[in-house]
Amino acid sequence: MFPIRDHNPSGRTPYVTYALILANVAIFALYTGALAGPEALNRFYMTWALIPAEVTSGQGWVTFLSSMFLHGGLMHLAGNMLFLWIFGDNLEDEMGHMPFLGFYLASGIGAGLIHVLAAPYSPVPTVGASGAIAGVMGGYLLLFPKARVDILLILVIFFKVFPVPAWLMLGLWFAFQFLGGWGADPNAGGVAYWAHAGGFVIGFALCLPLWARLGGFAFWTRTHGLPPHPQATYRMSRTRIPKVPRRR
Repeated sequence: MFPIRDHNPSGRTPYVTYALILANVAIFALYTGALAGPEALNRFYMTWALIPAEVTSGQGWVTFLSSMFLHGGLMHLAGNMLFLWIFGDNLEDEMGHMPFLGFYLASGIGAGLIHVLAAPYSPVPTVGASGAIAGVMGGYLLLFPKARVDILLILVIFFKVFPVPAWLMLGLWFAFQFLGGWGADPNAGGVAYWAHAGGFVIGFALCLPLWARLGGFAFWTRTHGLPPHPQATYRMSRTRIPKVPRRR
């Protein structure tokens, strides 16, 4: 189950969201294209990825920032950019361009700190924009809990797209990360569950002053928990491919 779009396009062009997506894609293309072989790529990650054991020893502080723009593979990159594209524009619209950029970076750095605290002696390199994007999702949940999000549900051979409120989709996502963190060894690599959960909570907390300034509960009453823009209506169009009858 994962989101494919929301129903509330932003009221103005989300330049920072687009720039972040472009930066992540461009950086990924540069280092994967320039580095020949897995050994060179591994050395690159060991230099620029976040390694908790190095941070604990007082080194590698710059990797809190650099690791946010690195990804472990094409699907890792595509998934993160999809989430940023869906949830980033409305938050940037409400915050403003530069405050949103500061919020994004602060969420990512905070998620990295949570990851280090969860596994302070782990030697495993950690990469990805997931922590920062989790912060975006936490802020989105606070400001727009009833926004409609289309999700794709895949059950073996069953495929279905249907809308759900943001609070349900994002709440389930956070619960999966939290439960995953309790059930996984943070020193063993794999998904950085605590970075995801921590980034989500940090993003939610960082948006509390904005939510209060907008009116708090009165803001929810005024907007009905939706982004303050007209909703887009998506319909599944019928295919133009003619049906060919089976010959007997």
